[in-house]
Amino acid sequence: MAKADYTQLSKEVIEAVGGKENIVNVTNCMTRLRFVLKDDSIPDKGKVSGIKGVKGVMNQGGQYQVIIGTHVSEVVKIVKREAGISDDGPNKEDYRIVKQGSLWNRFFKVISGCIMPMIGSMIAGGIIKGILIILVTVGVLTRTDGTYQVLYAAADAVLYFMPIVVGFTCGKIFDCNQYVTATIGAAFIYPDLVAAVTAEGGITFLGLPVTATTYSNTLFPVILSAFVASKLEKLAKKFIPQMVQLMLVPAFVLAITVPLSWLAIGPVMNIVSSGLSTAVFAVFGFSPLLGGLLLGAFWQMVVLLGLHAAFIPILINNIVTQGCDPVNAILGLTVWALAGVALGYALRMKDPEKRSVGFGSMASALCGVTEPVIYSIALPNFKLFISAWLGGGIAGAIAGLLGIKLYAMGGDGLFRIPGMINPEGLDISFYGFIGCALLAFAVAAVLAFIFAKEEKKA
Repeated sequence: MAKADYTQLSKEVIEAVGGKENIVNVTNCMTRLRFVLKDDSIPDKGKVSGIKGVKGVMNQGGQYQVIIGTHVSEVVKIVKREAGISDDGPNKEDYRIVKQGSLWNRFFKVISGCIMPMIGSMIAGGIIKGILIILVTVGVLTRTDGTYQVLYAAADAVLYFMPIVVGFTCGKIFDCNQYVTATIGAAFIYPDLVAAVTAEGGITFLGLPVTATTYSNTLFPVILSAFVASKLEKLAKKFIPQMVQLMLVPAFVLAITVPLSWLAIGPVMNIVSSGLSTAVFAVFGFSPLLGGLLLGAFWQMVVLLGLHAAFIPILINNIVTQGCDPVNAILGLTVWALAGVALGYALRMKDPEKRSVGFGSMASALCGVTEPVIYSIALPNFKLFISAWLGGGIAGAIAGLLGIKLYAMGGDGLFRIPGMINPEGLDISFYGFIGCALLAFAVAAVLAFIFAKEEKKA
């Protein structure tokens, strides 16, 4: 089967957003091109939306988002080529734009740059962990088997070495030496140092006690440390002669940032991190039903606005600090509700093309990608979106009461199920999620079948 050519689509999108001169950077998520533009008032939304192959446009969170579909990973390569954008090294102009705009937009840009590159590996790891847990549960493998240990290492490595991975990407966002920021991340999990600080009596640095903790699986400490390192690097370059900067600037940055990270940045950010998770769990402790209802009903509105990536650090943080996450467990139900909407729509439509859109969008949603349902079915007839809210809200409320939790980052739709398996064994999180997912799917499908009839008459 011949590979599709997206060159014309890419050229039209580049021209419509103001030409390559207006593009600072472009990345992609599951379905969207995410542009950072010098001037986001230049693009004409109608012109961009009218391009064949473009499913929608959003300008949110400091990014101009062009919705393409699941083949966006192929399109972004051509867009970068045509716009003359390279993935190599820090982009100073990108960093300048990151510093502009509201605090919220700046936060979003930093999170997108630091976190999004590793999301694919993290989801893959969650899927592999879920499969391993199933194999252990049914007796095919044991945790002492070499096969289990090798595959578990493949699944868990991105989380365990998260400070290194995040440190490297932070270097690009903060416009400093990426290998230095990766080294700072490595110092957070350096085995001998971790063993020393956690041993009885601990250690001190210049007489100051080093907090006994471990930073594997952590996110926030290395982001702040990399930010501090970027400031120190710029300071060092002002007084260190250029001919010796290659050696002395990294030495200066590391000698200050690594001790500061262990003495202050890490402990403070761990407190903040734990506080976020505690707050999230407190909300569910106060009213699991209300929390589940609201999240189950309206999370896809956050996706619609293109702001969902900003919540990723909190969701990851819940997993790494608490070992589970009730929030992300419920968010997964909204995908099933939208899949149900697509099915109800497909069954009601008489037109073969519309039925094909419905079944295709359902398949996409069950694989974790909801934008096709949202933009091709739910938004044109808002009652269908309401159907998804009702299905997701009802299922989310029940899931909240049941106390279901996500135990491993994974995909959405069918790929979310392995992540619902408690490492201690199958429990209500697994069975309850499946039941609630089917409920969300069924309720939304029935309501969509009813409401889609009105669309046909219109």
